[in-house]
Amino acid sequence: MKRRGVSASRLVATLLGVAAAVALLTAPGALATHGGDREVTTGSIDSFFSRNKQNEPAIAVDQNAASNAVPSDDVLAAGANDNIDMELCNAGDDTTCPFTPNVGGTGIMFSFDRGDSWTQPTYTGLSARHCLGAPGNGDPACVAQEGLIGTVPRYDELNLVADGDPALAFGPRPGPGGFSWANGSRLYVANLTSNVTADLGEPGFKGFEAIAVSRTDNPQSAAAGNEAVWERPVIVSKQSSATFSDKEQIWADNAASSDFFGNVYVCFARFQGGGAAPMTVAVSRDGGNTWTTKQVSPAHNIAAKHFGQSGCTIRTDSDGVAYLFYEEFQNPSNPSVGFPPSATHMLVKSFDGGLTWTKPRALYDVVDPCFVLDPVIGRCVMDGVAGARSDLAAAPSVDIANGAPTGADATDLIVVSWADGRDGLNNEDAMVTWSTNKGQTFSEPARVSSAPDRGYYSAPAVSPDGTDVYVVYNAFNAPFQNTTASPRPLVGVVKHADVADLLDGGTVTWSQLHRGAQGDARASSQNDLQAEFLGDYVYAIATRDYAAAVWNDVRQGADCPAIDVWRMSLRTETTADDVPRPAPQQQCAPTFGNSDIFGWSG
Repeated sequence: MKRRGVSASRLVATLLGVAAAVALLTAPGALATHGGDREVTTGSIDSFFSRNKQNEPAIAVDQNAASNAVPSDDVLAAGANDNIDMELCNAGDDTTCPFTPNVGGTGIMFSFDRGDSWTQPTYTGLSARHCLGAPGNGDPACVAQEGLIGTVPRYDELNLVADGDPALAFGPRPGPGGFSWANGSRLYVANLTSNVTADLGEPGFKGFEAIAVSRTDNPQSAAAGNEAVWERPVIVSKQSSATFSDKEQIWADNAASSDFFGNVYVCFARFQGGGAAPMTVAVSRDGGNTWTTKQVSPAHNIAAKHFGQSGCTIRTDSDGVAYLFYEEFQNPSNPSVGFPPSATHMLVKSFDGGLTWTKPRALYDVVDPCFVLDPVIGRCVMDGVAGARSDLAAAPSVDIANGAPTGADATDLIVVSWADGRDGLNNEDAMVTWSTNKGQTFSEPARVSSAPDRGYYSAPAVSPDGTDVYVVYNAFNAPFQNTTASPRPLVGVVKHADVADLLDGGTVTWSQLHRGAQGDARASSQNDLQAEFLGDYVYAIATRDYAAAVWNDVRQGADCPAIDVWRMSLRTETTADDVPRPAPQQQCAPTFGNSDIFGWSG
């Protein structure tokens, strides 16, 4: 039976969470230093894997609030994959650190001082925080139960699980006269979603993985732990029994000059039978209540020369034209494909609010760092053996100077950023290109990163009036390692350029606004412990007055020599008797696995 309503225990927990968070929100903010960096995932407990594991950050800004030029009115929201509610490794088998079934993993954070400080609220839902375990393998399997969560709420009410890969956007609220900023703003949070297991209720949808969207019109109350201000999530992907929807991004048309002001778009790859994965767009015209979906690219088969399509980003310009960018891969196993296989950034556009879409158009070739390694060494890692995957490093991240919230001063400059391996292994770059004619042509790709940075993931942000462009990227600062015994320094970097310099045809000066503290990527981990894990993207936003960026950060994580030796043994075919699988809570430093989300604003 599906659970309905709010239990007494949930109500008490919610009220306690509200009181605690209100105290935090009203605490003096003078300790924060504008222009520095700080941890965004403030709810994380750093000393237990995998609860200390966060990655794949996203960030959004309410441009209408930012246009008031009053810093205290600003609203930023961030999301991340977050294991904060998972069981500890000592629960059950001490040598495993699984994702607990039915426990969500989409963290949500808020800032009301332009990113100088962050709050991660606590709600109630299915949780494994009670599963602590003890040394030895005699603990029963962890079973999720109602309790405190640090992730998006109300999924359990529909027998759903929020599975991470967050994407966020602010748009106008609808009202009796349609969409208007006078009605206020609405925050949309998209993420992957699965069904709870059969013993906890009927499945909420067909297939393996869906895309769902949550909404709130009151970020301040949501940040204070009030889950009642969140609408229940809505499934936006069209599902069949064989559907696995993945790699989604969301955007709300936030320029009042647009003919489709208020429309919300979600793009994603729809994996289905036979290995095909067409790009799909879901559109809502009523504030996220209902959605229509449309396939906008061919369903290439994996055996074809051009087979993979993923890594989408969707944006709108001041006229309401919707732009869907994505990466199309070549098949490295196809004999007709050379080495390294190239990839292409593709563009699909809609001029009627998502009713119809143009045919996909190839823009320019990129070289995905995923494929610059010889197959003997292994693909899709950049830092070394057992490294963090990089299979979406070259996916296009996009921003458009659409003049939000009014659209009056828009230039509609389009900026695209990605990580590129065209210069070969150990010379990967964070790159940008731009268009001043609505995507008809793009500039020659230009490098943003500089030695010793090996660009890993990258994202741009353009001020709404088109005067400033920012790029955030993660980078490795050491060559590819053939052993797990050597450090793998990882850093987050933010750079800036004046748009006038981009457009004058001369040399572009990218000034470094911020360089974060280095950490060792070996301190990150997949839940199965076999390799590092840092997710698939970073993110940035810009207003007319400031910018903010978020990235994956391991400065507070500790390498674990026992894990290093075991990971290497898996690659050298050492027998399990020679290198037994470690028990992380007993053989590693407490902060092993501690990957955080850090942010900068200025």
